[in-house]
Amino acid sequence: MQLCFVFARQFGHTCRPNSGEDHKMAKVAFLGLGVMGYPMAGHLQAAGHDVTVYNRTTAKAEAWVAQHGGAMGATPKDAVKSAEFVMACVGNDDDLRMICSAEDGAFQGMSDGAIFVDHTTVSADVTRELYEAGAAQGIAFVDAPISGGQAGAENGVLSIMCGGDQGAYDAVEPLMDVYSKICRRIGDSGAGQLTKMCNQIAIAGLVQALSEALHFAEKAGLDGRSVVEVISQGAAGSWQMVNRHETMLDDHFDHGFAVDWMRKDLGICMDAANVNGASLPVTALVDQFYKDVQKLGGGRWDTSSLFKRLRALD
Repeated sequence: MQLCFVFARQFGHTCRPNSGEDHKMAKVAFLGLGVMGYPMAGHLQAAGHDVTVYNRTTAKAEAWVAQHGGAMGATPKDAVKSAEFVMACVGNDDDLRMICSAEDGAFQGMSDGAIFVDHTTVSADVTRELYEAGAAQGIAFVDAPISGGQAGAENGVLSIMCGGDQGAYDAVEPLMDVYSKICRRIGDSGAGQLTKMCNQIAIAGLVQALSEALHFAEKAGLDGRSVVEVISQGAAGSWQMVNRHETMLDDHFDHGFAVDWMRKDLGICMDAANVNGASLPVTALVDQFYKDVQKLGGGRWDTSSLFKRLRALD
């Protein structure tokens, strides 16, 4: 109950952990209604919070309001008026800067003491830049990138890795609990984004290894499903293996997180590694394999399409 009490003391709410029930609503703005943000904002509204949404494509915001209720703002500045919490889930560093710092951006409309929570995967540099800019205006900034894909967002079981001040994290964690299965503060500003880089580095290697295993099975004349049924129960098992092997074998690559976005994320990882001295040879190689997928016309295919690249080499 401790984090809930922090939330209650700061904003006069009563609540219980990991539940959207039995608490006074918070005033929330949600900026960005893509495949992740749309259901995340919906979970907040369903939990009883007062949600105002903004999306660059107005039709998407109108559809969200028609489905979930709540309200929509014409600009980020308009959407965040009187909001205690502002959540964002947009595309990249430039998109985040724009919705925060533009003339009609969120920072221009947020109240002193409000908290901005960024669920976008961006660089740690832009995170720290906006953390400092927010602090100068009395706005707390929490970097909170997410993992779990479209299904995780829709089912409210995302993993959220956070950076920022402890007090701001404590205040906003009960809201993030509405759409997460685990939410942790890793450290100071930027730590959440650096943790997300670890996540993407691990995924890249896992998907390539799975693709190679399935391709090897096919070339050896084995049934891929039978192979996975056995090896997934041993040391080779992974979430990717359990959840993606069948669609990979069936040549279906429409699971939401696109190759274009993965290459953006891996670029962030490698830029950070150039600064901190980490060695990422496998990540760099897999990034080039994703470039090959783009050349096949698969920029919007999901990340498991590395398997399709191997088939194309036959």
